[in-house]
Amino acid sequence: MRPIHLAAAAALLAAPAWAQTVTTLVPPSHFHGVHGIRFAPNGELYAGSVAGQTLYAVNVETGAVRTVEGPPKGMSDDIAFGPGGQVVWTAIQDGVVYTRRGDGPVEVLAKDMPGANSVAFSRDGKRLFLGQVFAGDGVWELDPAGKRPPRRITGPVGGFNSFSPGPDGGLYGPLWFKGQIARIDPDTGAVRVVAEGFQTPAAAKFDSKGNLWVIDTKIGVLYRVDVRTGAKTKAAQLGTALDNIAISPDDRVFVSNMADNGIQEVDVATGATRQVVKGRLAFPADLDVSSADGKDTLFVADVFAYRRVDGATGAVTDLARVHADPAEYPTGVAVAGDRVILVSAVAGTIEVYDRASGRRLSHAAGLQAPSDAVGLADGGILVVEPDGDAIEIRGEARRTVATGLKAPTSLARAADGAIYVVEAGANRLSRLDLATGAATPVASGFRRPKAVAVGPGGKPVVLDLGERSVVEVDPRTGGRTVVAKDLPLGLLDGPVPLGAGVAVGAGGDIYVASDVENAIYRIRR
Repeated sequence: MRPIHLAAAAALLAAPAWAQTVTTLVPPSHFHGVHGIRFAPNGELYAGSVAGQTLYAVNVETGAVRTVEGPPKGMSDDIAFGPGGQVVWTAIQDGVVYTRRGDGPVEVLAKDMPGANSVAFSRDGKRLFLGQVFAGDGVWELDPAGKRPPRRITGPVGGFNSFSPGPDGGLYGPLWFKGQIARIDPDTGAVRVVAEGFQTPAAAKFDSKGNLWVIDTKIGVLYRVDVRTGAKTKAAQLGTALDNIAISPDDRVFVSNMADNGIQEVDVATGATRQVVKGRLAFPADLDVSSADGKDTLFVADVFAYRRVDGATGAVTDLARVHADPAEYPTGVAVAGDRVILVSAVAGTIEVYDRASGRRLSHAAGLQAPSDAVGLADGGILVVEPDGDAIEIRGEARRTVATGLKAPTSLARAADGAIYVVEAGANRLSRLDLATGAATPVASGFRRPKAVAVGPGGKPVVLDLGERSVVEVDPRTGGRTVVAKDLPLGLLDGPVPLGAGVAVGAGGDIYVASDVENAIYRIRR
């Protein structure tokens, strides 16, 4: 991943005059939400990203980050190292376990493992174990050579998240959904609870002295756990949305935080922390803007957090973080008067928040994988799903307004009531008639349109990932005008890509969330 200030900035300075109006509001960062972390034999700390589909390596002294494997095979929720330079990682959303042996190619070690999440080798490196969480719930033994089929050890157990082999050969790890730490016998499948009373335990790792370190993501605490008595001692108060732990060969403790998009070293004797790497944003999937008194305020669906950004200074404020607050992996956002609507394609939910206080007002579940939503003038909410449906939600009532849309990814409502929808599957922008359900093409010929917003003059503005550009559309003629190009966009392929958004303030400033850089840029014309 190349920060814009190192690579794209040079292109912007050499571009036409209009492109020089692009300025950085929120600076770039590494990762796209960081999850599993594990030290490699060479001393680098490997770090995985699920949403960004990338496996990274981090120098814990300098904070330097490099990409080990990019999308799509780099998707990694947890990581393990075995003999002979073998590295294994889990692509949880695809149900795949990948491996690489030395400098060889990436191989599929196991597939059809829904929720493939936690992974670890035995202490002698001869056995490999896998935990399924969320989309599945089981514990398995895998063949490191990939020749024998997976062997089910036990399950369901309650979400055996990132675990560690103990000195007695047992597997010690958190039961995410039960608030417990358990020991699982890898031969018999026997499960024994060794500690409990946690809110949401996310990872458990042994150091060389036999201490078991556990993180509780809901309350942001690092504990030391005595596996003989079950006693737990608070070692450090950290931020919420913790994900994983890595112990260095000399027993230094590092933790990852998905909402902070960062990694910290924790001094377990004092509770003090050192930030190795951190981002202001995690993975901005969408944004919208509220304008008042000449000032823009941005609301960002940051996948692992719901955030507010000052449109003048770029200051970022957390409003909710996953696993600690109500926000459920927000991937879309829309400002509707005094309300802010959050969409989660991951959880299949719509949440409504009070814009001023940040308090959650309502919650609607059971949607397929909503791409985006928009508030209607009478208080209703219009939602689009990737299968092509547009659904109107009013309290508990739901009504299908339209079907047959081509992979809709974004909605915007103009001041005159017109509803615009990006049909990514047809590479076009359409106008949706709520009364008839008809979608009338307005402009076509985009390469990978992702998002749409409407400017103060009533003209839609489309973010095209394929062209890495912002395009203004004349809704009467379909004519297109490039506003900015050569932007850091288009990290992931797919008909409904995660990440990247566009919004327009009342004064005409255009804001772009970059899926490549995790940055927000302002375009002022």
